[in-house]
Amino acid sequence: MKILIIDSELLAAEKLKQSLKQVCKTIDALEIISSTSKAIKYINQNNPDLVFIDLQLSDGSDISLLNSIDESTPIIFTTTNNQYAIKALKQNSVNYLLKPIQKSDLETALNKMDSISPAGFHRIKAAMKSYFEKEESYKKRFMILSGRKIKKVDTSEIAYFYSLEKKVFIVTYQDKVFPVDYSLEELGDLLNPVEFFRINRKMLIAFKSIGNMTPYPRSRIKIDLIPPEPDDAEAVVSVDRISAFRDWLNQ
Repeated sequence: MKILIIDSELLAAEKLKQSLKQVCKTIDALEIISSTSKAIKYINQNNPDLVFIDLQLSDGSDISLLNSIDESTPIIFTTTNNQYAIKALKQNSVNYLLKPIQKSDLETALNKMDSISPAGFHRIKAAMKSYFEKEESYKKRFMILSGRKIKKVDTSEIAYFYSLEKKVFIVTYQDKVFPVDYSLEELGDLLNPVEFFRINRKMLIAFKSIGNMTPYPRSRIKIDLIPPEPDDAEAVVSVDRISAFRDWLNQ
């Protein structure tokens, strides 16, 4: 069996490779590739029997990668704790592994792979193409004027947005603050609604920025953000957004 691992996290890929060697005794070749373009070239030349794909690849198009894989070739996706990705995978009965990957989960995924027909693989790939197309429609980065330089800020770096005196600011996980030329209403339309939520009139936060949450007067919720919000912003879910916020947390 020829196995290909496509993952930009080389340490995680190496761990998966070692686990595969332990649980799969029919391996003839096992290759790790960290970029989409190199993976497509390898697939075209080698036609692997099984492909592991990280959902958070750092470059290239996941759709072009899926298109390069033969319809009968099984795919197992790997992902970190991305709630939106996991929901999409479960809804479409897609074989996936949650990082850090446990050997027992790997064995279960390999066993499940054996029970899926070629027609099943075709349906799964079609479903994942739809998922990637939807993902690509959301804003991925902001170009920020910082002094005399233009800085790129990926949405994955952003902890939250807050408004102050008719201006909106980005706060990154490194606690860097940048002004942005969008209103919170506009940002709500541009960003992935599973990753970002408008908790009140002045704050829009990322799921990963949430630390502890505590009850607050009038049935509201106080959120300890990572990094902490500035003194002139309040990370409290407003009364009219509580129900939607709870639904968002439980996706």
